[in-house]
Amino acid sequence: MEKTVRVFQKNKVQEIRVGITEFQGNDLIDIRTWSQRPNAEEYTPTSKGVSINVKLYPLLKEAVLALEKELKDAKLI
Repeated sequence: MEKTVRVFQKNKVQEIRVGITEFQGNDLIDIRTWSQRPNAEEYTPTSKGVSINVKLYPLLKEAVLALEKELKDAKLI
């Protein structure tokens, strides 16, 4: 399965894409930076990112929720 779930701008020429992908028979969560080359309209994936097995999603969610709490406690968000 290849599906982009969310996209948000990182800066003028880069965006972050969060999605589901498959590699060598494994379903993965992919969080990756995509870049726009000069004079090009399309974005291409970079090596900057992380892909983790979907089975690890509960741990990822727990980590993001813990991060949110820390950011709120520090009044960063």
